[in-house]
Amino acid sequence: MESLARQNFARECEAAINRQINMELEASYAYFAFANYFDQDTVAEPHAAKFFREQSHEEREHAEKLAHYQNLRGGRVAYQDVKKPPKTTFASLQEVMEVALQMEKSVNESLLQLHSVASSNNDPALADFIETEYLHEQVKSIKQFADYVTQLKRNGPNLGEYLFERLSLKE
Repeated sequence: MESLARQNFARECEAAINRQINMELEASYAYFAFANYFDQDTVAEPHAAKFFREQSHEEREHAEKLAHYQNLRGGRVAYQDVKKPPKTTFASLQEVMEVALQMEKSVNESLLQLHSVASSNNDPALADFIETEYLHEQVKSIKQFADYVTQLKRNGPNLGEYLFERLSLKE
């Protein structure tokens, strides 16, 4: 049954939103895996576990907000398999932060593609939604992870990583 709410909402935009929902869920799942890695008794980094658990919740909220927008516009959420994270054990906190930084950049690239699809389909409402709700926050996330990687590289392993985990991630 066709939605009565649907107006000027291209199928291409609907499909792009569905891809973005899946990407946000994959990021959430990866952060969930990172949190559980740091929560293990053999790793025992509680601040890192808490930080990544919060990141997981945030990414899931992004997916939920996109799904709500999809329904608002008269589109339909298309459910897809969520890929498991490619890696769930790490040599260091720095390595995890580097993986997270790359993931945030990939999410940002996908959001920029979604914005482009909205613009090419003359959908200013979707373009504005992506700009307002996602793009600025994504840039801040990339900067945050880049700063963490830089600090961890400068401080080095062992004591530096220990202090970073306790001082920087306790917030």
